[in-house]
Parts: sequence; C-alpha cells; structure tokens
Amino acid sequence: MLSEITQCPEETYVFTQTKVSDLLEELFEKYPLLKEKNFQVAQNCKIINAESIIKETEIALLPPFAGG
Repeated sequence: MLSEITQCPEETYVFTQTKVSDLLEELFEKYPLLKEKNFQVAQNCKIINAESIIKETEIALLPPFAGG
C-alpha cells in the first residue's frame, strides 16, 4: 500500500541525530498522500515513536496489519 504511493520499494536517506518526525516531515513533503495513510515506523524490527532518534540502520514503514 505505501510502496504504491511512493512507487518504490525502498529509498536511502542519510541523517545524523535525526528524529523520526524529521524523516516523516521529509517523506510527507515528497509524498503528500502518505499523510492520509495510517502506518507505524520500525527500526531494527521494533516499533519506534516520532521522538525516537534514527540510528544508522534500516527503517521500515509498516501499514496496519491483522494478526498477533
């Protein structure tokens, strides 16, 4: 769902001491339709919040999913 909006399965960004909120701001500017979607952000397979600092690692945008 999210990759359909962005038309790409992955992108590379370089940040230093950047919060998730800063990344989201940049993504929303580049892909305005993402603002309308509900998703969570994960770093190293753990859900993180908007105030979390991004480390040099893979960040995933996770759409809502069912199951447990």
